[in-house]
Amino acid sequence: MSADDDSPHILSEQSASGEEGGEAGAVPADREGDGFHAFWADVVADEVEARDPDEPIVIKGGVSPSGVAHLGNFNEIMRGYFVAEVLRDRGHEVRQVFTSDDKDPLRKVPRKLANADGEIVGLGEVDAGALGRNLGKPYTSIPDPFGEAESYAAHFAGLLKADADRLNVPVEMLSNTELYADGTFDDAVRTVLGDVERVREVLSPYQDKVDDEYVPFNPVCEACGKVTETVTGIDLDAETVDYVCTDMDAGGNTIEGCGHEGTATFREGKLPWRLEWPAQWGVLGVDFEPFGKDHAEGSWPSGVDVARNVFGEEPPVPMVYEWFTLNGEAFSSSEGNVVTVQELLELIEPEVLRYFFALHPKKARDLDVERLDQLVDRFDRFERAYFGEVDDPDLTAFAERAYPFVVGRPDDPPTEKPIRLPYTFAAVLGMVDDPDFRERLARDEGHIPDDAADDAVDAALARVEQARNWAERTENEYDYRLQTDLPAVEFDEDVAAALDDLADFVAAGHDGEAIQGAMYETARDHGVEVSDFFAAGYRLFFDDTQGPRLGEFLGELERDYVVDRLRREA
Repeated sequence: MSADDDSPHILSEQSASGEEGGEAGAVPADREGDGFHAFWADVVADEVEARDPDEPIVIKGGVSPSGVAHLGNFNEIMRGYFVAEVLRDRGHEVRQVFTSDDKDPLRKVPRKLANADGEIVGLGEVDAGALGRNLGKPYTSIPDPFGEAESYAAHFAGLLKADADRLNVPVEMLSNTELYADGTFDDAVRTVLGDVERVREVLSPYQDKVDDEYVPFNPVCEACGKVTETVTGIDLDAETVDYVCTDMDAGGNTIEGCGHEGTATFREGKLPWRLEWPAQWGVLGVDFEPFGKDHAEGSWPSGVDVARNVFGEEPPVPMVYEWFTLNGEAFSSSEGNVVTVQELLELIEPEVLRYFFALHPKKARDLDVERLDQLVDRFDRFERAYFGEVDDPDLTAFAERAYPFVVGRPDDPPTEKPIRLPYTFAAVLGMVDDPDFRERLARDEGHIPDDAADDAVDAALARVEQARNWAERTENEYDYRLQTDLPAVEFDEDVAAALDDLADFVAAGHDGEAIQGAMYETARDHGVEVSDFFAAGYRLFFDDTQGPRLGEFLGELERDYVVDRLRREA
């Protein structure tokens, strides 16, 4: 088998150039006859099927439970999910698992955490000492800083499972600590410690610290509970190791060991990461695993080597995905640049977030919360393409295959397009508290058909609260409240006359852009300072002296309402 056969970049040949504006996950329609697929998950599914795996097919992801369980952690779950769903659609039984590497030691206290509701909080709001006092210990041995779950690891895993449930992703969460405790890793540990020289030979090209003294096992000290890396003896018959609890390097900082000399069983420690990861492939029977590009040139090549030359197993089908950034910066739990699934679901529908993960994994993307309207607009266009309303063959091909998976209905593909309010228009409606007024404005603008069913209308208007939350979170131009009652205001004669003329202009049927321009002209015609005229308009509609681009905003509202308000009649 050549080195190219081991490349984790199995999607490299499938160009992302068919993505319309970087939006879709499509392959150019004229290439489909060459064995290309419109949806990247089909490419991976082909690779999995080519190996003729036993069933259930096992798809795995994993994470070390540090900091906030954020959207970046969820990348692996969602990439695996779409491949799992495609395989199920092809008639296979699939088991999707996600391992928590929770026997790893805590090496650094994160700056932020997330509570059980997925809300990000600072350390001042929790028992931060529960973390600081337990550096160097396995995550499962550290108390939950919120005092709710049985451990910090359990709290973190619970957040990921809750996020999966919110997006209707059936994933089985597995704890490494439990897999060691129940003997799942026994054979792997025995294989490693039974031929330490062979392990050193395989690992030494990848890690400088692998020398003649290196022993690939990390016991947990029975005295202080910290993970240690110093093994002084191995008893294969008794399945134990002797150790000394020594200092641990943690990213330039030192976590002090207690100096205790003791004995630990194979179940009272763990394999180092470069052995543990390929060990998981074997003990769990993994057929496919996606991972970030940081592993592609490091852990993956060594994992392939270890799988074949230590464990005698073939590695699973891999897939490297590009990271995405948050507001232009890398996701970082330790630095606090994170957003959780729960937070995003307060701003957008689940299907919009699922769509984001359905886009081509090989293309780097930025999730800019301030421009979340652009993501929603792209989803809406993707949805319209599925229903044949967009003249873009590549996008349509992608949508026809991927949309049923995005909305969670591959077995029952939708036949009726949902009513969708444009996201920024929904944000405009979010300025209004009256739900009946919201609906009237939406109908007046033609976004809700006259014959729409009540449940379809309710579903469409649900976007309004999400867009309102977005406006409040980002403090953007939609973060104002439209006054349903006429504010108690009085204006000078020239301002009042200018407002009356503007009312006539609006009544003539002009759009928002024209109204915006007319406001400048009307103010000048009446000798009113432009800033004063806009302030008068803001006072009438928001009872404030500032707000969004007023003319464009008025163009979004019901015309009669705007005219009456400008004339101070309602």
